[in-house]
Amino acid sequence: MAGPSPGVLEQVHRPAPTPEPDELLVQVEACGVCRADLHVLDGDLPPHRSPVVPGHEAVGHVVAHGRDVTGWAVGDVAGIAWLRRTCGRCAACRSGRENLCQLSRYTGWDDDGGYAELATVPADYAYRWPAGLDPVTHAPLRCAGIIGYRALRRSELPTGGVLGLYGFGASAHVTAQLAAPPRRARTTSRR
Repeated sequence: MAGPSPGVLEQVHRPAPTPEPDELLVQVEACGVCRADLHVLDGDLPPHRSPVVPGHEAVGHVVAHGRDVTGWAVGDVAGIAWLRRTCGRCAACRSGRENLCQLSRYTGWDDDGGYAELATVPADYAYRWPAGLDPVTHAPLRCAGIIGYRALRRSELPTGGVLGLYGFGASAHVTAQLAAPPRRARTTSRR
């Protein structure tokens, strides 16, 4: 848990969270460390809640859900990302730009995140995790992957176009892999 002292992450024991009627309760299997988590921990992002459990690149199994949840079952694997909740009614939400919603809430900043054994996530903001995809190696796709893919899609890069990546971090690393044309396998012949 990010405590009242900037830069200090403390291990604490708290009661298990109870999912709201529209939420999943997820037993966290893996959670990446995003730079935004470190900004919250270091106080670079003004605290929305203190103390708060960071971690928004989380993946785990659904162990319970609220009474209004449909389409999710205990045992399903869910991913938890940074954007936790929006109003769903404003112009930004209605135009597919939920990240600009003035009432948005964020995992690990406004509400506890995945650096815990158990975390809640609104079912509408949980991601179905593909079978066979290793949560430990792929949990960062919940943030860097989403950001990189969204940026690449919005760039409308034409086939053969040039893409510039600045501030190279995890999202640029993912974007570069998505944007690069597939490489042909090299073959060599021995005589």
